[in-house]
Amino acid sequence: MSTYRFVVANIRWLSAGLLLTLFSSFGQTFFISLVAGDLRETFSLSHGDFGGLYMMATLFSAATLAMFGKIVDDHSIAVISTGVILGLALFCIGMANVSSVWMLFVVIYGLRLFGQGMMTHAAMTAMGRWYSAERGRAVSMATLGHQIGEATLPLIFVALFAVVGWRGGWWIAAGLLVLVGLPALLWLLQIERTPRAKKVSGAPETGRQWTRGEVLRDPAFWIMSCGTLAPAFIGTTIFFHQVYLVELRGWTMELFASAFTAMAIMTIVFALVTGWLVDRFTAVRILPAFLLPLAAACLALAGITHPIAAFIFMMLLGVTYGISSTLVGALWPEVYGTRHLGAIRSIVVAMMVLSSALGPGVTGWLIDIGVPYETQMVAMAVYCVGVAMLMGVISVRVTRRMNATA
Repeated sequence: MSTYRFVVANIRWLSAGLLLTLFSSFGQTFFISLVAGDLRETFSLSHGDFGGLYMMATLFSAATLAMFGKIVDDHSIAVISTGVILGLALFCIGMANVSSVWMLFVVIYGLRLFGQGMMTHAAMTAMGRWYSAERGRAVSMATLGHQIGEATLPLIFVALFAVVGWRGGWWIAAGLLVLVGLPALLWLLQIERTPRAKKVSGAPETGRQWTRGEVLRDPAFWIMSCGTLAPAFIGTTIFFHQVYLVELRGWTMELFASAFTAMAIMTIVFALVTGWLVDRFTAVRILPAFLLPLAAACLALAGITHPIAAFIFMMLLGVTYGISSTLVGALWPEVYGTRHLGAIRSIVVAMMVLSSALGPGVTGWLIDIGVPYETQMVAMAVYCVGVAMLMGVISVRVTRRMNATA
């Protein structure tokens, strides 16, 4: 089936996945960090203080997700989506009214759990379960919501904050979730999709279906996770401290916010291309290469002080984000099957949230003790290259194992 015919035939369910990832933006670091400077000023927090608070709140959200994320195996996506959107809207209202450090901790916990965690988890689990032969394309279409959010929301809300204040902006976010997101998703999900493809990319539903316990005992899972979690760790770290980076380089927030558009364009292009590649070659085979653009992005940010560095970094980051958004969504059902996908993905998403928690906290502490930002970026680049080499080895081994058990 051509991509055009696939999209037309599945527009209802693909749109639902896209909306879920789009509205997850209000719990993503790139959005929350837009008010990082205001929050630090309001509560007299240093970079390390705020980074540590953000890290701990995100760690608690990751633990919660690991415990309860498997509920997507037991309930329809419509039911899950309703609860998640209402929960996220509630914590957006909480951010608009935050009045103490402890309340800020609880609010960030909720935003991370319902936004980055459960909403993304529901979208990717749905795509993995609903589609088989076209799984790569389905995931790439659904993840476009992330890119649309990254391309538009920073510019829109930076402008809104200037008019209504940062607290007013969070009220608007809550209104969009309840008045736009919820009705749209309920309409789209009136009909629950069931898989109809005959040929499955990677591990077929009739083959081995790994349980969560089996996956956690598989060394290959942990090795692959070292690579798949790197974009969340590095991207979140840089976005969280974007105000610090802008001040360090002498740029403006408007310039940095505009660079998100360049990142989003590259992410969309490479997400769609990767969807086609996954359906043609499998996710495991293209796993080794996706961290190399991220390594180059870190080096660009470390070595170039001209404002063009923001756009070079964002474009290279967009390449890795585009590849990984589709790759990771297709990888786990391909390798481990779909029967227990919700339980498996709850661990994966919890680990992603955990990695995104560690970055801001560790980097904030390093900033406070005087470790140069450039040194931190070079270290991240070296990590990406090393893990990419390791991914080359594990890709071959996992492919052989899949072929042997098919």
